[in-house]
Amino acid sequence: MESIIIFIAGVVVGAAVVLVVHVVRRRDARDLARELASETEAKKTQEIEVIIDTLKNSFSALSFDALSRNTGEFLKLANETLSRQSQAGEKDLEGKKQLIDQTLVMVKEDLLGIQKLVTTLEKDREQKFGELANHLKNASEETRRLRETAGNLQAALASTKVRGQWGERMAEDVLRLAGFVEGINYYKQQALESAGSRPDYTFLLPQDLKLNMDVKFPLDNYLRYLEARGAADQESCRTQFMKDVRQRIKEVTSRDYINPEDNTVDYVIVFIPNEQVYAFINENDRSLLDEALKQKVILSSPVTLYAILAVIRQAVDNFNLEKTAAQILSILGTFQKQWESFISTMEKMGRRIEDAQKEYNALVTTRRNQLERPLRQIEELRLHQESLETAGIDDIEIDSAQSETNGDPPDEPTA
Repeated sequence: MESIIIFIAGVVVGAAVVLVVHVVRRRDARDLARELASETEAKKTQEIEVIIDTLKNSFSALSFDALSRNTGEFLKLANETLSRQSQAGEKDLEGKKQLIDQTLVMVKEDLLGIQKLVTTLEKDREQKFGELANHLKNASEETRRLRETAGNLQAALASTKVRGQWGERMAEDVLRLAGFVEGINYYKQQALESAGSRPDYTFLLPQDLKLNMDVKFPLDNYLRYLEARGAADQESCRTQFMKDVRQRIKEVTSRDYINPEDNTVDYVIVFIPNEQVYAFINENDRSLLDEALKQKVILSSPVTLYAILAVIRQAVDNFNLEKTAAQILSILGTFQKQWESFISTMEKMGRRIEDAQKEYNALVTTRRNQLERPLRQIEELRLHQESLETAGIDDIEIDSAQSETNGDPPDEPTA
């Protein structure tokens, strides 16, 4: 609308300008232009105001009429729209209410499940704590018993006699594990025939050889080493313990445990009934084992003793197998001779059975036919006689029937 008004105003102004130019051609162009501009501006302002007032009046009237005509329709449409929106809002509200109710029910069920889970966890926690307390109590009791046992063991090992018994018990366990049987694989506390010494164990080897073992071992200074607090005390106890070990090796070599007259091998075993002590000796003096081997003494722990016994057991089994194999070969030679005799006798028996078979076949064929021929002849004669007798009886019956027909009495049969 504003563009139209401007356009009309422009047209009017243009026409006025053309008219003024046509009337005052001869005036000064500058004065005329100034006057024309002022007059055009004034007229333009007045016309614009008039046009604006006119448009305001026109639009006011049009708006009032349109509003009057459409108020009822607007109210009706608004009522219908509001009604539809109210119904949709009620439905939506009802659906949301149902959804909220369902959500509340699910939340309630979840809360009940969580409450049950919490209750179960609480009971389980109480049970686990109770079990843990019992385990701790049992562990404490076992630790106390273990401490008492260790103390008793330490006190017992302080005695040389008890240490010897403990070494024998450990050795017997290893022997039992290796499958050795007393009286078959080894002897215990058996005196040597040519010497007054008595080794703790004597193992029986192939070809009547023997291997002796001593299980007594010095542990006093080793126990003092474990109980020592200062480094100087530990070093002193360690040095003294290694001296005790060397002294023990020397004692074993002086007891005639290696005696060729008694069929012993050139080595003797000294059993150390503790792996920790054996490792301690290796760590502190690696040359000690070599020195012992030079003196024909083998230091062994429970594990190494088991390995030695396994080798002895394998050697004995191989020797027995070799010896048994020789016996088996001898028996096989005897069996071969008997087998050859058996085969010869069986061949003779086969030939005799073959001759007997031939005689049997002759009996059941030729001889049988010769014997059955007279029997068949006799059977034929018997059958012929029976047929004749049957024929005579038939003739007599026929004659009797003819006599009865003719009225004649029948003939008396002759005797």
